[in-house]
Amino acid sequence: MSNIPSFGVGTFRLTGQTVIDSVRNALDLGYRAVDTAQIYGNEAEVGQALAGSGVPRTDLFVTTKIWIDNYAKDKLIPSLRDSLAKLRTDYVDLTLIHWPAPGNGVEPSEYMSALAEAKALGLTRQIGVSNFNIELTQQAIAVVGKDAIATNQIELSPYLQNRKLVAFLKEQGIAVTSYMTLAYGKVLKDPVIGQIARKHNATPAQVTLAWALQLGYAVIPSSTKRENLASNLLAQQLRLDDEDMAQIAALERNGREVSPDGLAPKWD
Repeated sequence: MSNIPSFGVGTFRLTGQTVIDSVRNALDLGYRAVDTAQIYGNEAEVGQALAGSGVPRTDLFVTTKIWIDNYAKDKLIPSLRDSLAKLRTDYVDLTLIHWPAPGNGVEPSEYMSALAEAKALGLTRQIGVSNFNIELTQQAIAVVGKDAIATNQIELSPYLQNRKLVAFLKEQGIAVTSYMTLAYGKVLKDPVIGQIARKHNATPAQVTLAWALQLGYAVIPSSTKRENLASNLLAQQLRLDDEDMAQIAALERNGREVSPDGLAPKWD
């Protein structure tokens, strides 16, 4: 079973000074896991924030994701070395294939082998995938084995609970990382979540994150506001009861927010 932190800070859509401040604030508040990606265009700024934080590298858990242009075996490792230079580190803790991009001409056998080689070289401690459906996860497993795949990072929120894929990943012993857990903020206005939040004297974001954590998922919410970063962290202390969990389970509506043409697989 993989060993990935259950709570981290995401950096999607944050660039420049905004991402430096967000990561710096998160580390200051006690976050130790930071999630970025080559396509976010912010690895250098994340690296600057990590380096300036004074937190020992061994206490940090840094994740990046390989972009589709770098999947070919002659490109993947050089691109990861480039990411490491930007991040100012000799290794990342986790490297993911960002999107399966089924039409881009590079097969899972090629990029998963290259990713396994990057791990063998010590450039990354763990490897995994992101946005993979069951069939593509099976193809990845066929190349490196299920024990080598630390996580599948997928869009997962109360509105998109991805039960079929989650059940498969659980069966394989592959951890689930939920991104967009708050569905771009849409769930924060949900009356059911609001009611549960009032009952626990918590925020809707805390309730939603606690729900995901209680289901055993890792979460990586982002925020540009220090008070929200601090507040999100408190979700780890919130315990929802069975009734709360059942009410949130009933919010499923296949509410997918992200499915880019050419990058996304056929969803389960």
